[in-house]
Amino acid sequence: MTKYIGYLFLLIILLMQGCSAQSQLVEDELETITIENLKYYLYYPKDYDVSRQEKFPLLLFLHGGGEAGGTLSDLNTGGPPKLIEEGMEFPFLVLAPQNPHRKQWWNTRAIIQLLDRVIATNNVDMDRIYLTGLSRGGAAAWELAVQHPKKFAAMAVVCGMAPLPYASWIDKELAIWVFHGEEDKSIPISESETMVEKLLLMGYDVKFTRYGNVGHNAWDKAYTTPELYDWFIKQKRKP
Repeated sequence: MTKYIGYLFLLIILLMQGCSAQSQLVEDELETITIENLKYYLYYPKDYDVSRQEKFPLLLFLHGGGEAGGTLSDLNTGGPPKLIEEGMEFPFLVLAPQNPHRKQWWNTRAIIQLLDRVIATNNVDMDRIYLTGLSRGGAAAWELAVQHPKKFAAMAVVCGMAPLPYASWIDKELAIWVFHGEEDKSIPISESETMVEKLLLMGYDVKFTRYGNVGHNAWDKAYTTPELYDWFIKQKRKP
């Protein structure tokens, strides 16, 4: 009997403890700080003079995954940095940061911080800031256009994944040119096709260049298209 009473008492204690334990919803907050170490190239056109007040356009270039996480010289394998290395001259500044993470997306907040600093310390025309990127950098270019719709005057995306659900967030004043290879196995051309189609239906100014018999490396053709840079330099944000 005494043993039975002991078991009963223990059961009552456990039931009481179970009843007193309740789930809780706690309100709190944490201020986070993310530090990104961005190496970058900054190209100045030959007629740039820091002592003069003339304002110059600026092109922000974002590379693909193959150039991420290595040395800065890896950027010279494609896009504007490669053309500059080969002796091509541009009529605008070219800012080319490097993604320090081989297998991570671009930190677009860090890119904007870098861009704003370069703008603040150079003679940059705020109405003629251009954006371009290839592959993973093309996806980041789309993201920047969505998140910072008033920042850029024109954007060229080469074989980049597109944020289709947020297409309407992009500024209608932004001039857009999209390039993609029809045989792309890494990022299918359907990414660009569906995005371009949606933008056109909404009345956006979009050019679309498709390359037949070209795979993922559509950037080889896109960035050696002289008309691309003539097109960029004609674009200016409306006041």
